[in-house]
Amino acid sequence: MAARTSLNDSRHGPVAFFFLGETLLIPHLYPIVEALARHEGVLIDLWVSTSVHEQLLAGWTRDLGPATVRIRRAGGYRALPDLPPGSNPPLPPKARLLLGMVLPMLRTPVAVVAEQTSLWLPALLPLRTRFINVSHGHGSIRAREGFRRRAAWRIPVPSEGEQKALLELGFDAEKVPVVGSVKATFRHAMGREVSFPEKRPVVLYNPHWQPHRSSWWDWGRQVLDQLIAQDRFNVILAPHQRLVEGDPGLREVLARAARHPHVVSDVDSFAMVDGSYQRAADIYLGDTSSQVIEFLATPRPCVFLNSKHTAWRARSDYAMWQAGEVLEEPQGLVAALERALAQHGAYLPAQRELVRGWLGETSGAPERIVAHILQALGR
Repeated sequence: MAARTSLNDSRHGPVAFFFLGETLLIPHLYPIVEALARHEGVLIDLWVSTSVHEQLLAGWTRDLGPATVRIRRAGGYRALPDLPPGSNPPLPPKARLLLGMVLPMLRTPVAVVAEQTSLWLPALLPLRTRFINVSHGHGSIRAREGFRRRAAWRIPVPSEGEQKALLELGFDAEKVPVVGSVKATFRHAMGREVSFPEKRPVVLYNPHWQPHRSSWWDWGRQVLDQLIAQDRFNVILAPHQRLVEGDPGLREVLARAARHPHVVSDVDSFAMVDGSYQRAADIYLGDTSSQVIEFLATPRPCVFLNSKHTAWRARSDYAMWQAGEVLEEPQGLVAALERALAQHGAYLPAQRELVRGWLGETSGAPERIVAHILQALGR
């Protein structure tokens, strides 16, 4: 059972888990907490940046054990009592969060993180803490390089495709073990119910957040106009959680779209990150988000938007776009969605190959990562 102990606890650890970033990272970390908590004599610290993170974790950790689990507030912690459970919270400045973690890390032998920002700590400071950087997301289009990642002790990856990409960048094979998909084992989805007045195929539009990779900045409004005007499909507008950071008007734009009965939009709830919308959709519409690989765990039609006019056929990192038709112009979107349904069989072999190569095993990943944590602890 989760419990409070003194900082002088003599058990193995503490093992720190950084829940400091966006809530999208939680499903990539929390199953590892559950698996580690089944080991007796381990002290686990869950560091949180906001009350939203704290509330979610407090509800889930009550019955964990026999390990001791503590929820601890990082420096710069934000109390946000007015936000609904699981909301997309405004985060404290990341520099302040990381500075506040320096002293705790002096007493922490192992830290588990799911993003690269936290790796500034071992990259810049002579810490003895062994950082385990769990690779979040799946797919061929990823940001992998950076000296921060080289400061990690281990980088467990979901698939052989991801491992191969890192080996080609010069990472040692021991450093990047293949463990499978952690998120696939996440069992705390809040499960927003998606319903529409009429039964139609459901399209999920999921643009990436980074301007150099996203269709939103070039074609987003044209895509919305076409999706709103048509009456063949129901629509879920659920962009990458961080898109709202770059487009302050996003909430208003999507809220206006959602006034139409065949459109649902979301930029704030936990359903954006727990897989609810991928499960509810029949067709994936997007650009470079790795969420398409999670969607294809159950093969379904896809359409991709090449708003940057990338010569993608000549690039191995765009292998994900073999899973569906790629539009070179925004016009004719509805016709492309119709073709996606009618011609899905032609893309099934490529979709299955992508899942085999990039999603990885969908069970057992947390336990495999725990084995590395215990090794780092010297157990």
